[in-house]
Parts: sequence; C-alpha cells; structure tokens
Amino acid sequence: MNENEKNKQGQLQIDLPQDVAKGVYSNFAIISHSSSEFVIDFATLLPGIPKASVAARVLVAPEHTKRLLAALQENIMRYEKEYGKIELKNQPPRTAMPFGPQGDA
Repeated sequence: MNENEKNKQGQLQIDLPQDVAKGVYSNFAIISHSSSEFVIDFATLLPGIPKASVAARVLVAPEHTKRLLAALQENIMRYEKEYGKIELKNQPPRTAMPFGPQGDA
C-alpha cells in the first residue's frame, strides 16, 4: 500500500446532498436538553410576524455539544481576528453558562 492509499484510508468521507448543501437561514435558536441529548431548533423570526418558524432541528449528544461549543468558540476567535469583533447590539454580555453548571436554561 503506497502513502497516498494510506492517507485516503484515514480520511473521513462526507456526503453533502444538494438539498442540504443549500442550507437554511436562521436568526433565532432554541436550545433545550434532557439527560441524554441536546435539542437545537434553528428558527427564522421575521419582523411583523409574531410566530417563529423552525427551519431545522438538530439532536446532539452532550459530549458532542461540548465539542461543538469549543469549535464555535475557536471559529469566532479566528473570525474576529480576521474581520473584527462581533458586536451584540441591545444585549447585555453573557457567559456560555449564564446560570452556572448546575442551572437550567
């Protein structure tokens, strides 16, 4: 087996179907959890419409949720280094766990 074949064996193949590749727009997220999973609902909230429409629901294991948080934090740091600080208007500063590790959101 040559080096190129070894590299191909260790790579993860990801299939991205065309209907998923176009993505969905979300400007609002609702996060809930149980002891075994986190549920993230990505929704679209439009001006003048009092009801948000869920565009996608993602169920994630707690361990993967924590990895996702770390990956998002890393990517935000890289983004801000390249493009400048992301300002959150009309929102007080919050931590990743505003109620502490024991609280429920």
